[in-house]
Amino acid sequence: MAHRDLPIPPHFDPDNVGEVWKVSYQERAEEAERWAKLHNIQPATNDRFKICLVAVDVQNTFCIPGFELFVGGRSGTGAVEDNRRLCEFIYRNMDVITQISPTMDTHQAVQIFHSVFWVNDKGEHPEPFTLISEEDVRKGWWKFNPLLGHTLGISEKYAERHLMHYTRTLKEGGKYDLTIWPYHVMLGSIGHALVSAVEEAIFFHSIARASQPNFQVKGDNPFTEHYSVFGPEVLEGPDEDQIAQKNVKFIEELLQFDAVIIAGQAKSHCVAWTIDDLLKEIFVRDKKLAEKVYLLEDCTSSVVVPGVMDYTDEANAAFQRFADAGMHIVRSTDPIERWPGIRL
Repeated sequence: MAHRDLPIPPHFDPDNVGEVWKVSYQERAEEAERWAKLHNIQPATNDRFKICLVAVDVQNTFCIPGFELFVGGRSGTGAVEDNRRLCEFIYRNMDVITQISPTMDTHQAVQIFHSVFWVNDKGEHPEPFTLISEEDVRKGWWKFNPLLGHTLGISEKYAERHLMHYTRTLKEGGKYDLTIWPYHVMLGSIGHALVSAVEEAIFFHSIARASQPNFQVKGDNPFTEHYSVFGPEVLEGPDEDQIAQKNVKFIEELLQFDAVIIAGQAKSHCVAWTIDDLLKEIFVRDKKLAEKVYLLEDCTSSVVVPGVMDYTDEANAAFQRFADAGMHIVRSTDPIERWPGIRL
């Protein structure tokens, strides 16, 4: 059956995408089943051409104005506009999106990118958005907070060696310097939750298409940053001890789909690093697999803190590199059946 853009369900209000509210699950579930019958939406198991939508870190912390790390982009309203388009994309293409995989950045207070982890000679913690380089650690400008050794189960000596090794590994790997972020996506917090409007769209899809979302939790390791859902920034400690591992299972699951669509926040960090890791895994297998990946460029924005940091250019350069490798840069408003390689 030929795909046609579905109408947007009447419950969706584009004006409340930037707000936090309670989803009426039972009501939405009943509506979704009626919606599926009304528009002859078939169960996802019937899809001959299987599509997965990866929604990267579409959480309140990153997407709601006033929260800790709102991704405004250069426009100042980036993530809100992105999510409005993302919700509409899900509803319009509900009959052909086989599964949705939301990633969930998940942190606690004591982690390497939070202020409490570090102190200077005066016992002061670094301010949010401080960048810590290998040189900063070597010169002792920033050190491990010794009060945290017990709760992390490590010695101060090991911690200092780890921080030296960690910042050097980032530099050698061409990664960003370690960034001290504001406390964000704290496990159990409102900021950790999915944006209400996106959560509702994912829930509606799961009922209408009888397709369980494939949630992927990341970022809970205290010893490394974890931008990409496929793996953390650093895998080994200073003694070649494994401190983390790649999410090989999710990589294998995604590559079974005929098309993988990626959106979310932030374009310059978790989205770019996720795509980069996926591309590396594709190159190991078959470079032509890159052609099954589609990047929703109008459903993602870069980290911009006016007067402090602006990663827009880096993000755009990364997306150009992904396109050069064979991935497709698309817009959510383009008819999906006209995307190159889509066979509905």
